[in-house]
Amino acid sequence: MAKLILIDGSSYLYRAFHALPPLSNSQGEPTGALFGVVNMLRATLKAKPDHVAFVSDAPGPTFRNALYDQYKANRPPMPDDLRAQVDPMLAIVAALGFPILRVSGVEADDVIGTLTEQAHARGIEVEISTGDKDLAQLVRPGVSLVNTMTNTTTDSAGVMEKFGVEPAQIVDFLALTGDTVDNVPGVPKCGPKTAAKWLAEYGTLDQLIANADKVGGKIGESLRAALPQLPLSRELVTIKTDVPLDVAVTDLALHERHLEQLRELFTRYEFKAALKELDNDAAAPVVVGAHPVRDPGSAVSTEEHRAQGALLQQAPAPDLAMEGRYELVTTQAQFDGWLAKIASAPLIAFDTETTSIDAMQADIVGLSLSVEPGHACYVPLTHDYPGAPAQLPRDQVLAALKPFFEDPSRPKLGQHAKYDINILSHYGITVQGLKHDSMLESYVWNATATRHDMDSLARKYLGYETIKYEQVAGKGAKQISFSQVDLDTACRYAAEDADVTLRLHHALWPKLESIPALRAVYQDIEIPLVPVLAAMEQRGVLIDVNELRMQSQQLGKRMLELQQEAWKNAGREFNLDSPKQLQAILFDELGLPAKLKTPTGQPSTNEEALDAIADDHPLPRLILDYRGLAKLRSTYTDKLAEMVNPRTGRVHTSYHQGAVATGRISSSDPNLQNIPVRTEEGRRIRQAFVAPTGWVVLAADYSQIELRIMAHLSGDEGLLKAFHEGGDVHRATAAEVFGLKPEEVSANQRRAAKAINFGLMYGMSAFGLARQLGVDRGEASDYMARYFSRYPGVRAFMDATREQAHRDGYVQTLFGRRLYLENLSSRNQALRAGAERAAVNAPMQGTAADIIKRAMLAVHAWLQQRDDAHMLMQVHDELVFEVRQDAVEAVRAGVIERMSGAAELSVPLLVEAGVGANWDEAH
Repeated sequence: MAKLILIDGSSYLYRAFHALPPLSNSQGEPTGALFGVVNMLRATLKAKPDHVAFVSDAPGPTFRNALYDQYKANRPPMPDDLRAQVDPMLAIVAALGFPILRVSGVEADDVIGTLTEQAHARGIEVEISTGDKDLAQLVRPGVSLVNTMTNTTTDSAGVMEKFGVEPAQIVDFLALTGDTVDNVPGVPKCGPKTAAKWLAEYGTLDQLIANADKVGGKIGESLRAALPQLPLSRELVTIKTDVPLDVAVTDLALHERHLEQLRELFTRYEFKAALKELDNDAAAPVVVGAHPVRDPGSAVSTEEHRAQGALLQQAPAPDLAMEGRYELVTTQAQFDGWLAKIASAPLIAFDTETTSIDAMQADIVGLSLSVEPGHACYVPLTHDYPGAPAQLPRDQVLAALKPFFEDPSRPKLGQHAKYDINILSHYGITVQGLKHDSMLESYVWNATATRHDMDSLARKYLGYETIKYEQVAGKGAKQISFSQVDLDTACRYAAEDADVTLRLHHALWPKLESIPALRAVYQDIEIPLVPVLAAMEQRGVLIDVNELRMQSQQLGKRMLELQQEAWKNAGREFNLDSPKQLQAILFDELGLPAKLKTPTGQPSTNEEALDAIADDHPLPRLILDYRGLAKLRSTYTDKLAEMVNPRTGRVHTSYHQGAVATGRISSSDPNLQNIPVRTEEGRRIRQAFVAPTGWVVLAADYSQIELRIMAHLSGDEGLLKAFHEGGDVHRATAAEVFGLKPEEVSANQRRAAKAINFGLMYGMSAFGLARQLGVDRGEASDYMARYFSRYPGVRAFMDATREQAHRDGYVQTLFGRRLYLENLSSRNQALRAGAERAAVNAPMQGTAADIIKRAMLAVHAWLQQRDDAHMLMQVHDELVFEVRQDAVEAVRAGVIERMSGAAELSVPLLVEAGVGANWDEAH
């Protein structure tokens, strides 16, 4: 079984600090806590976990502070000697190759709880390395606590032995005893023995509260006096297990160690044993990864395999981790000097500093430039804090830079440059000549190796720790606008952005150049797409706010009806939004089976749990329907109206190129990809996406694109024939599978064929097909056997793709984009099977993503010559336009032509285009 080790970094540091004497190096720097942490981490490395993460508290308040303003109020400030060791600790942890997770707004415990829940659901064994008693609530079969200082392991029996309660009772136990360190109020005079005694007698805190009048003596009086605040105490000590994370459990793996950085750190802090171990390891022979990289479409030698594999494993380049030299530009002479530098530089990195992360509402504060690694400048424009030095006039600076930014022959480089392009557009500057983007270089090189933000990339590819925004502007309620940051501090932060962007390019571009297919994906698809997406974001989409308000009212009315119906089925009134009350009704009063449990052992009421019992009683389905409508209302009908930009009167989504491993574009604020289409209420939301007077909405959608790609990649004669004949491919498939004439195929047989056609691309099993069709597993297996007998090329393609993935460690799209699949060699069968399913699906989903991106490039270039149509949105396999009414037919024909011609497949690329007053009518 695969194992995940979660290291409670905050616990590590405090434990090491208090457990060891106040050590220091010869320079007088404190090292005691560092020494302890390093030794504990070295022990973890020797365990060779499949997955691992170092989880630490992020600075700033958490949701618990909002619940209770006295939370941790009595905790003394961190000792100076300990604070001095935090940043070195994180540097050592990162250099050792541990993924570091710090999530604002929650504590490390909540991140650990969430990852534990995810891992447990995947059948991954979890070992939490900590000394924190609160984490005992996560213990269960397959989840244990390990104290590396005492070398002891605590499982469920150990929790009972230590605390006198079961792991599922730990939350109630902690609520009763309270926590003086965190200032969590408990029951006065209630110690661990009393709490354990009460829980042994009454089982749960709720039952104890219900029987509080039966507890005698002074302690009983204390209990009754504490009743009003016990629910709050329980909420404060309950670890969250649903924190939104940017990384999945299966992505957590040890990175390559930064040997030179480790050697420097161990030498500085005089960790002789660790340094000796490091030197011994460095002397050992280097083993390249198990999955060598193969250039698509070519036979390569073993030496080339090793060379390309070494590129993937390559440590950060030490010559790109130097200390930067940054210039604050506040005089005309300095600015003229930089204008001369960018006039002769072969590539210029640029970055903007602004008042907001929302590019469509932000104002520029300053900009930075870099023309050589290690050297950059910052030009402040609108810093306005009291006593701020004089700065060059904003309009004068931007006017001087406008010819440079708009010259397509002047190569430019950015990190997530689309944001900066949008910012400069507010000032009449249309950036042209974007040659490189370090975020996209990383994304195309290896989409799953790391996140693609600057901090993560600098750490991975440069071995360099960047200055974080919170370090210069603060956090939470005390965070100031960048315009309030003093110029010297702002210069160090902002100039570093441009400098590190250029350094990243020097580290990543040689990698891409070494593999022609990846270089082509980057140069021919991703980079040209940046200004296309920027133009779409700038245009935005018109929203009918009154329509949304009406839909919100109707959703509210329907939710009220569902509430009444739920109360009727429950036999009493209750709060539908309260999991606790719902839990009591479903499992205590109605006696329904609890098929899923929470981490604390309580019956779960999440969507999966309710769906599992939806056939046993009407109430679970009513709750699911109610939640679905509530989500529609809060996420779309209420929120979209609030997202209308006051400057433009439109809603402007943000498109993300570097988020989905297969190459698909995603979006946020609002997330257009997730607007539901399977329910009537979900589809109606599209009615609020409208066109201005005299214009209409045109929606063009690829028909069954992934299935067509399957036909092309597999070369299966039967599937190719079905598409060439141009009929109903699912009906044709059903006719083949069931041995019928197409006109004899029943609706259920067509539905089965459609489920197989699409399900196979996602690795659907006979069990999954049986569940979807409502038939037994034997009948589903028979369907699949018939399918493969009629379409043998499909099975051959799937088998060959799995084999190639195991051999090379990656799969690729028709255009050469790669997806690396680390779990193909996992010892965990479920993880391995999931990776194999992804291996089959990724070439189709990724090729579809490449095709629609190529279509967007072609359509955008064509529309540049017209003023009667604008591309507004990209949603999955669909493009949405705003078209002047008198140009509808010409634009429809032009869009279909260019989308159909975005790739040459062995089957036609069919595009369907509709027109209407709103998106729903056009779709």
